[in-house]
Amino acid sequence: MATVSVKTNPVIWFEIPVLDIERARNFYESVFALKLSVTEMHQDWGTLTMAMFPENQDNLPGATGTLIKGSSYAPSHTGTLVYFTVGDIEETLRRVLASGGTTIMSKSSIGEYGYIAHFEDTEGNRLALHSMS
Repeated sequence: MATVSVKTNPVIWFEIPVLDIERARNFYESVFALKLSVTEMHQDWGTLTMAMFPENQDNLPGATGTLIKGSSYAPSHTGTLVYFTVGDIEETLRRVLASGGTTIMSKSSIGEYGYIAHFEDTEGNRLALHSMS
């Protein structure tokens, strides 16, 4: 079997399922203080509405992705967990609450790897935050 030589983190894209694209866009723009661009993609299996996170901000490394609404996408508390890196977890959790989300797990130490917290967005997805401070 051939092996693949990976010179970077292999995660390059994520999709967060939503029920209401505008409600979700407003939530994420408010929590992370950024602008998402909304677009539609017409596929053989149906129309997908997406609110895209900014790509390659300031040439920083990391994956980008989208909020996505489509017939085969359903928000979930189970399954893959996406972590967002932030400077201040507690301040970000305050914005989560102010924007209609809930805290699932408050800021918790993971030792030398920093801190994490889990939250639920307005669509019912479980997501996470990571910070070194």
